[in-house]
Amino acid sequence: MEAALTELLVEGPLEIRPSQHVALVNGRTLNLTRHELGLLIALARRSGAVIGREELAEQAWSRPLGAGDRSVDVYVRRLRQKLAEAEPSWEFIHTHFAFGYRFGAERSQSFHIRSTSQ
Repeated sequence: MEAALTELLVEGPLEIRPSQHVALVNGRTLNLTRHELGLLIALARRSGAVIGREELAEQAWSRPLGAGDRSVDVYVRRLRQKLAEAEPSWEFIHTHFAFGYRFGAERSQSFHIRSTSQ
């Protein structure tokens, strides 16, 4: 039980504190909904692994996806937007088409290309 109280997930400039229901980028709190935070925690706990949409819904929200349910995709898009606004030089959520999503902090190639071409 104590491990859950002290769990800290860190990827690059992103820090997630599940027991405190908070995520920070460079020390600044991200304004996330309960669903967004649940998805971010589920992804971060399996950092580096490709996770299917159905499994993400189960892990993040404790519910299965219904037929045609695209809520995971919608929340992934919102998370990406918020993370990019907070730290545009990093990418955290990566799509593996037909398989799912993978979490891992990587320098943004588009940011790197823009900053080196100036």
